[in-house]
Amino acid sequence: MRLIVATKNKKKLQEIKDILKGLKLQISSLADYPRAPRIVENGKTFKENAAKKAVKTAAVMNALVLGEDSGLSIDALGGAPGVYSARFSGKAKSDLQNNLKVLRLLEGKPLPKRKAHYVCAVALADKDGLIGVVEGKCYGRIAFAQKGSHGFGYDPLFLIPGYGKTFGQLGEAIKHKMSHRFRALSKAQKIIQKYIEKQRAS
Repeated sequence: MRLIVATKNKKKLQEIKDILKGLKLQISSLADYPRAPRIVENGKTFKENAAKKAVKTAAVMNALVLGEDSGLSIDALGGAPGVYSARFSGKAKSDLQNNLKVLRLLEGKPLPKRKAHYVCAVALADKDGLIGVVEGKCYGRIAFAQKGSHGFGYDPLFLIPGYGKTFGQLGEAIKHKMSHRFRALSKAQKIIQKYIEKQRAS
């Protein structure tokens, strides 16, 4: 069965493919469909954005679509950057600039005051509409400097206390067993399996 992931982010797509590799799916992204609709991510929550991506793309593509929205929530910043995680540093956004802004805003704060969690929302839809929305979270701290070259986004800053290392240092093998995206996709996988079974039975 074909599954379209409503993203053009190559690293995010690869991460989703790695986590869902147990399913027999032909997974592609919007990068493979130049005429796919452009989705404005103006939802107030990760779930709203994920659902919007999935439903609007599925209506046009006539396929099973996975919409995903994720980001970082920092306690000391009142939950920011939140849904603005990808564009936290403004129009000239980049992972590096976003990370540097977080470090500036948290300057001088000790580790106990640097609590944060990643959030990932995953929505599934087909031509008939929304099938389901799930969410996963992963808790950690914000490190005092960027460390590691694995992953993307805020991974070089996201410190996992149990390991004393960032996701950027730990790499995919460990991250994909405990991350917010892994937890959300594990729930989504059950929805996909039921959907496949239903399609086969009809």
